[in-house]
Amino acid sequence: MIITRAPFRVSLCGGGSDLPSFYEKYGGCVISTSIRKYVYLCMQPSFNKDDIVLKYSKTEIVQDVNKINHKLFKQTLKDMKINGVEIASMADVPAGTGLGSSSTFTVALLKLLYAYKNESVSAYKLAKRACEIEIDELGNPIGKQDQFAASFGGLKYYEFCPDGFVKVEPIILKKENYAKLEHSLLMFYTGDVRDANKILKEQSNNVMAKNKTIKGTKKLVELTKQLKIEFENNNIDALGPILHQSWLIKKQLANGISNVKIDTYYNSAIKAGASGGKLLGAGGGGFLLFYVPNDCDRKNVREALKDLKEMTFELDQSGCSIIFME
Repeated sequence: MIITRAPFRVSLCGGGSDLPSFYEKYGGCVISTSIRKYVYLCMQPSFNKDDIVLKYSKTEIVQDVNKINHKLFKQTLKDMKINGVEIASMADVPAGTGLGSSSTFTVALLKLLYAYKNESVSAYKLAKRACEIEIDELGNPIGKQDQFAASFGGLKYYEFCPDGFVKVEPIILKKENYAKLEHSLLMFYTGDVRDANKILKEQSNNVMAKNKTIKGTKKLVELTKQLKIEFENNNIDALGPILHQSWLIKKQLANGISNVKIDTYYNSAIKAGASGGKLLGAGGGGFLLFYVPNDCDRKNVREALKDLKEMTFELDQSGCSIIFME
Protein backbone atom coordinates (compact mmCIF):
# COMPACT_ATOMS: atom_id res chain seq x y z
CA MET A 1 0.00 0.00 0.00
CA ILE A 2 1.15 3.54 -0.83
CA ILE A 3 -0.34 6.81 0.44
CA THR A 4 0.52 10.23 -0.95
CA ARG A 5 -0.67 13.69 -0.08
CA ALA A 6 -0.43 17.06 -1.80
CA PRO A 7 -1.25 20.42 -0.21
CA PHE A 8 -3.90 22.88 -1.31
CA ARG A 9 -2.63 26.35 -2.15
CA VAL A 10 -3.63 29.91 -1.36
CA SER A 11 -2.79 32.23 -4.24
CA LEU A 12 -1.82 35.67 -2.94
CA CYS A 13 -1.18 37.63 -6.14
CA GLY A 14 -0.75 37.23 -9.89
CA GLY A 15 -3.45 34.68 -10.68
CA GLY A 16 -4.39 34.75 -14.36
CA SER A 17 -0.89 35.60 -15.55
CA ASP A 18 -0.17 31.85 -15.45
CA LEU A 19 -2.60 31.25 -18.33
CA PRO A 20 -0.75 30.31 -21.56
CA SER A 21 -2.68 32.95 -23.52
CA PHE A 22 -0.97 35.58 -21.37
CA TYR A 23 2.46 34.32 -20.28
CA GLU A 24 3.42 33.07 -23.76
CA LYS A 25 3.29 36.71 -24.92
CA TYR A 26 4.10 38.77 -21.85
CA GLY A 27 5.45 36.44 -19.15
CA GLY A 28 3.68 36.04 -15.83
CA CYS A 29 4.30 35.51 -12.14
CA VAL A 30 2.42 34.38 -9.04
CA ILE A 31 3.07 34.36 -5.31
CA SER A 32 1.29 31.58 -3.46
CA THR A 33 1.61 29.50 -0.35
CA SER A 34 0.54 25.95 0.33
CA ILE A 35 -1.50 25.23 3.46
CA ARG A 36 -1.89 22.25 5.77
CA LYS A 37 -5.02 21.04 4.04
CA TYR A 38 -4.44 18.11 1.71
CA VAL A 39 -5.62 15.74 -0.98
CA TYR A 40 -4.81 12.14 0.01
CA LEU A 41 -4.54 9.17 -2.35
CA CYS A 42 -4.19 5.55 -1.28
CA MET A 43 -3.25 2.72 -3.66
CA GLN A 44 -2.77 -1.03 -3.60
CA PRO A 45 -3.01 -3.94 -6.07
CA SER A 46 -6.64 -4.83 -6.70
CA PHE A 47 -8.01 -8.10 -5.30
CA ASN A 48 -8.99 -9.22 -8.81
CA LYS A 49 -5.88 -8.57 -10.87
CA ASP A 50 -7.83 -7.49 -13.96
CA ASP A 51 -9.88 -4.85 -12.14
CA ILE A 52 -9.21 -1.14 -11.89
CA VAL A 53 -11.07 0.04 -8.79
CA LEU A 54 -11.41 3.79 -8.24
CA LYS A 55 -13.05 5.34 -5.19
CA TYR A 56 -13.73 9.06 -5.01
CA SER A 57 -17.19 10.69 -4.75
CA LYS A 58 -18.23 7.68 -6.85
CA THR A 59 -16.90 4.14 -7.18
CA GLU A 60 -15.80 2.77 -10.55
CA ILE A 61 -14.79 -0.83 -11.28
CA VAL A 62 -13.59 -1.47 -14.83
CA GLN A 63 -11.30 -3.87 -16.65
CA ASP A 64 -10.44 -1.43 -19.44
CA VAL A 65 -8.81 1.92 -18.68
CA ASN A 66 -10.70 3.49 -21.60
CA LYS A 67 -13.99 2.87 -19.78
CA ILE A 68 -13.06 5.03 -16.78
CA ASN A 69 -15.36 8.05 -16.42
CA HIS A 70 -13.09 10.18 -14.21
CA LYS A 71 -11.03 12.11 -16.75
CA LEU A 72 -7.91 12.63 -14.63
CA PHE A 73 -7.79 9.02 -13.45
CA LYS A 74 -8.38 7.82 -17.01
CA GLN A 75 -5.72 9.96 -18.67
CA THR A 76 -3.05 9.45 -16.03
CA LEU A 77 -3.45 5.68 -15.71
CA LYS A 78 -3.53 5.39 -19.49
CA ASP A 79 -0.37 7.46 -19.91
CA MET A 80 1.52 5.47 -17.30
CA LYS A 81 0.18 2.11 -18.53
CA ILE A 82 -1.02 0.95 -15.11
CA ASN A 83 -3.78 -1.64 -14.59
CA GLY A 84 -4.95 -3.95 -11.81
CA VAL A 85 -4.90 -1.40 -9.01
CA GLU A 86 -7.28 0.02 -6.44
CA ILE A 87 -7.04 3.76 -5.70
CA ALA A 88 -9.05 5.77 -3.18
CA SER A 89 -9.01 9.55 -2.80
CA MET A 90 -10.16 11.93 -0.09
CA ALA A 91 -9.57 15.58 0.73
CA ASP A 92 -9.71 18.01 3.61
CA VAL A 93 -11.56 20.59 1.48
CA PRO A 94 -14.29 20.14 -1.17
CA ALA A 95 -13.53 20.60 -4.85
CA GLY A 96 -14.56 23.81 -6.59
CA THR A 97 -13.70 26.10 -3.68
CA GLY A 98 -10.75 28.00 -5.15
CA LEU A 99 -7.83 26.13 -3.60
CA GLY A 100 -6.59 24.34 -6.72
CA SER A 101 -8.17 20.97 -5.93
CA SER A 102 -8.07 19.49 -9.45
CA SER A 103 -4.36 20.11 -9.97
CA THR A 104 -3.56 19.10 -6.40
CA PHE A 105 -5.31 15.80 -7.09
CA THR A 106 -3.34 15.32 -10.32
CA VAL A 107 -0.01 15.96 -8.59
CA ALA A 108 -0.82 13.54 -5.75
CA LEU A 109 -1.95 10.89 -8.26
CA LEU A 110 1.23 11.18 -10.32
CA LYS A 111 3.38 10.94 -7.20
CA LEU A 112 1.46 7.79 -6.27
CA LEU A 113 1.87 6.14 -9.66
CA TYR A 114 5.57 6.95 -9.95
CA ALA A 115 6.09 5.39 -6.52
CA TYR A 116 4.09 2.33 -7.57
CA LYS A 117 6.43 1.92 -10.55
CA ASN A 118 9.49 2.46 -8.31
CA GLU A 119 10.46 5.56 -10.26
CA SER A 120 11.84 8.68 -8.60
CA VAL A 121 10.48 12.03 -9.75
CA SER A 122 11.57 15.58 -9.00
CA ALA A 123 9.13 18.25 -7.82
CA TYR A 124 9.60 20.10 -11.11
CA LYS A 125 8.94 17.05 -13.25
CA LEU A 126 5.87 16.23 -11.16
CA ALA A 127 4.42 19.71 -11.69
CA LYS A 128 5.37 19.82 -15.37
CA ARG A 129 3.79 16.42 -16.04
CA ALA A 130 0.59 17.46 -14.23
CA CYS A 131 0.42 20.56 -16.46
CA GLU A 132 0.85 18.44 -19.58
CA ILE A 133 -2.00 16.13 -18.57
CA GLU A 134 -4.46 18.84 -17.57
CA ILE A 135 -3.67 21.53 -20.14
CA ASP A 136 -2.21 19.76 -23.19
CA GLU A 137 -3.88 16.33 -23.10
CA LEU A 138 -7.25 17.13 -21.53
CA GLY A 139 -7.49 20.67 -22.90
CA ASN A 140 -8.53 22.34 -19.65
CA PRO A 141 -8.34 26.17 -19.94
CA ILE A 142 -6.29 26.55 -16.76
CA GLY A 143 -2.93 27.93 -15.73
CA LYS A 144 0.20 26.40 -14.20
CA GLN A 145 0.35 27.83 -10.69
CA ASP A 146 -1.71 25.14 -8.94
CA GLN A 147 0.38 22.22 -10.14
CA PHE A 148 3.64 23.87 -9.07
CA ALA A 149 2.26 24.99 -5.70
CA ALA A 150 1.01 21.47 -4.91
CA SER A 151 4.29 19.90 -5.98
CA PHE A 152 6.80 22.29 -4.35
CA GLY A 153 4.82 23.56 -1.35
CA GLY A 154 5.79 26.51 0.83
CA LEU A 155 5.70 30.25 0.20
CA LYS A 156 7.04 30.65 -3.32
CA TYR A 157 7.41 33.09 -6.20
CA TYR A 158 6.66 31.41 -9.54
CA GLU A 159 7.71 33.07 -12.78
CA PHE A 160 6.10 31.79 -16.00
CA CYS A 161 8.42 32.34 -18.96
CA PRO A 162 7.14 32.73 -22.56
CA ASP A 163 8.96 29.52 -23.56
CA GLY A 164 6.98 27.52 -20.95
CA PHE A 165 9.71 27.21 -18.34
CA VAL A 166 8.70 27.99 -14.75
CA LYS A 167 11.19 29.55 -12.36
CA VAL A 168 10.57 28.61 -8.72
CA GLU A 169 11.98 30.86 -6.03
CA PRO A 170 11.35 30.48 -2.28
CA ILE A 171 10.43 33.61 -0.34
CA ILE A 172 12.45 33.76 2.87
CA LEU A 173 10.91 35.54 5.85
CA LYS A 174 12.10 36.04 9.39
CA LYS A 175 10.53 33.47 11.69
CA GLU A 176 8.39 36.05 13.50
CA ASN A 177 7.13 37.51 10.22
CA TYR A 178 6.25 34.09 8.88
CA ALA A 179 4.20 33.55 12.03
CA LYS A 180 2.61 36.97 11.59
CA LEU A 181 1.61 36.14 8.01
CA GLU A 182 0.03 32.89 9.14
CA HIS A 183 -1.76 34.58 12.04
CA SER A 184 -3.09 37.50 9.98
CA LEU A 185 -4.72 35.51 7.17
CA LEU A 186 -8.39 34.62 7.68
CA MET A 187 -10.40 32.42 5.32
CA PHE A 188 -14.19 32.16 5.06
CA TYR A 189 -16.28 29.78 2.97
CA THR A 190 -19.01 31.50 0.94
CA GLY A 191 -20.94 28.25 0.63
CA ASP A 192 -20.77 28.20 -3.16
CA VAL A 193 -18.77 25.94 -5.45
CA ARG A 194 -18.13 26.75 -9.10
CA ASP A 195 -16.69 25.44 -12.33
CA ALA A 196 -13.41 27.34 -12.63
CA ASN A 197 -12.93 26.21 -16.23
CA LYS A 198 -15.81 28.37 -17.50
CA ILE A 199 -14.47 31.55 -15.90
CA LEU A 200 -10.85 30.81 -16.86
CA LYS A 201 -11.84 30.09 -20.46
CA GLU A 202 -13.56 33.46 -20.71
CA GLN A 203 -10.60 35.17 -19.04
CA SER A 204 -8.19 33.49 -21.46
CA ASN A 205 -10.34 34.52 -24.44
CA ASN A 206 -10.47 38.05 -23.09
CA VAL A 207 -6.67 38.17 -22.92
CA MET A 208 -6.55 37.37 -26.62
CA ALA A 209 -9.34 39.78 -27.58
CA LYS A 210 -9.49 42.67 -25.10
CA ASN A 211 -6.79 45.25 -24.35
CA LYS A 212 -8.47 46.01 -21.01
CA THR A 213 -7.93 42.44 -19.81
CA ILE A 214 -4.30 42.46 -20.97
CA LYS A 215 -3.69 45.76 -19.20
CA GLY A 216 -5.32 44.48 -16.01
CA THR A 217 -3.28 41.27 -15.98
CA LYS A 218 -0.07 43.21 -16.60
CA LYS A 219 -0.92 45.31 -13.55
CA LEU A 220 -1.38 42.12 -11.51
CA VAL A 221 2.12 41.05 -12.58
CA GLU A 222 3.51 44.41 -11.42
CA LEU A 223 1.76 44.05 -8.06
CA THR A 224 3.14 40.52 -7.66
CA LYS A 225 6.69 41.74 -8.23
CA GLN A 226 6.07 44.56 -5.77
CA LEU A 227 4.79 42.09 -3.17
CA LYS A 228 7.90 39.94 -3.63
CA ILE A 229 10.10 42.95 -2.81
CA GLU A 230 7.96 43.84 0.22
CA PHE A 231 8.16 40.27 1.54
CA GLU A 232 11.92 40.17 1.01
CA ASN A 233 12.11 43.34 3.13
CA ASN A 234 9.90 41.61 5.73
CA ASN A 235 7.11 44.17 5.27
CA ILE A 236 4.30 41.67 5.74
CA ASP A 237 1.60 44.32 6.21
CA ALA A 238 2.05 45.37 2.57
CA LEU A 239 0.08 42.26 1.65
CA GLY A 240 -3.29 43.76 2.64
CA PRO A 241 -3.29 46.79 0.30
CA ILE A 242 -1.82 44.73 -2.55
CA LEU A 243 -4.52 42.09 -2.09
CA HIS A 244 -7.14 44.84 -2.25
CA GLN A 245 -5.72 46.42 -5.41
CA SER A 246 -5.43 42.99 -7.04
CA TRP A 247 -9.02 42.09 -6.22
CA LEU A 248 -10.38 45.32 -7.73
CA ILE A 249 -8.48 44.53 -10.93
CA LYS A 250 -9.33 40.85 -11.03
CA LYS A 251 -13.08 41.49 -10.83
CA GLN A 252 -12.87 43.25 -14.20
CA LEU A 253 -11.14 40.41 -16.07
CA ALA A 254 -14.19 38.19 -16.73
CA ASN A 255 -17.88 37.91 -15.98
CA GLY A 256 -18.79 35.86 -12.91
CA ILE A 257 -15.60 36.45 -10.94
CA SER A 258 -17.63 38.27 -8.31
CA ASN A 259 -21.30 38.89 -7.55
CA VAL A 260 -23.47 40.94 -5.20
CA LYS A 261 -23.23 38.39 -2.39
CA ILE A 262 -19.43 38.19 -2.54
CA ASP A 263 -19.07 41.97 -2.80
CA THR A 264 -21.28 42.44 0.25
CA TYR A 265 -19.20 40.06 2.38
CA TYR A 266 -15.98 41.58 1.09
CA ASN A 267 -17.04 45.15 1.88
CA SER A 268 -18.21 44.11 5.35
CA ALA A 269 -14.78 42.63 6.13
CA ILE A 270 -12.97 45.75 4.91
CA LYS A 271 -15.17 47.99 7.05
CA ALA A 272 -14.49 45.72 10.05
CA GLY A 273 -10.72 46.10 9.77
CA ALA A 274 -9.32 43.87 7.01
CA SER A 275 -6.71 45.78 5.01
CA GLY A 276 -7.34 43.69 1.90
CA GLY A 277 -8.63 40.42 0.58
CA LYS A 278 -9.69 38.41 -2.43
CA LEU A 279 -11.80 35.52 -3.58
CA LEU A 280 -9.54 32.51 -4.04
CA GLY A 281 -9.41 30.68 -7.35
CA ALA A 282 -11.01 31.69 -10.62
CA GLY A 283 -13.99 33.37 -8.93
CA GLY A 284 -17.72 32.93 -8.56
CA GLY A 285 -17.59 31.13 -5.20
CA GLY A 286 -15.41 29.26 -2.76
CA PHE A 287 -13.26 30.92 -0.10
CA LEU A 288 -12.76 34.58 0.71
CA LEU A 289 -9.28 35.34 2.03
CA PHE A 290 -8.48 38.44 4.10
CA TYR A 291 -5.36 39.95 5.58
CA VAL A 292 -6.17 41.40 9.02
CA PRO A 293 -3.06 42.72 10.81
CA ASN A 294 -4.49 43.50 14.25
CA ASP A 295 -5.96 41.18 16.90
CA CYS A 296 -8.94 43.43 17.68
CA ASP A 297 -9.74 43.77 13.97
CA ARG A 298 -9.65 40.00 13.55
CA LYS A 299 -12.41 39.74 16.16
CA ASN A 300 -14.42 42.39 14.31
CA VAL A 301 -13.98 40.69 10.94
CA ARG A 302 -15.07 37.35 12.38
CA GLU A 303 -18.16 39.04 13.83
CA ALA A 304 -18.93 40.79 10.54
CA LEU A 305 -18.74 37.47 8.68
CA LYS A 306 -20.35 35.31 11.35
CA ASP A 307 -22.81 33.93 8.78
CA LEU A 308 -19.91 32.29 6.92
CA LYS A 309 -17.93 29.24 7.98
CA GLU A 310 -14.34 30.14 8.87
CA MET A 311 -11.67 27.62 7.97
CA THR A 312 -8.63 27.91 10.20
CA PHE A 313 -5.37 26.77 8.65
CA GLU A 314 -1.61 26.75 8.97
CA LEU A 315 0.98 27.29 6.25
CA ASP A 316 2.64 24.20 4.75
CA GLN A 317 6.27 23.71 3.75
CA SER A 318 6.37 20.08 2.63
CA GLY A 319 4.88 19.98 -0.88
CA CYS A 320 3.68 16.68 -2.35
CA SER A 321 5.02 13.66 -0.48
CA ILE A 322 4.71 9.95 0.19
CA ILE A 323 3.44 9.58 3.75
CA PHE A 324 3.16 5.77 3.85
CA MET A 325 4.64 2.94 1.82
CA GLU A 326 4.51 -0.76 2.63
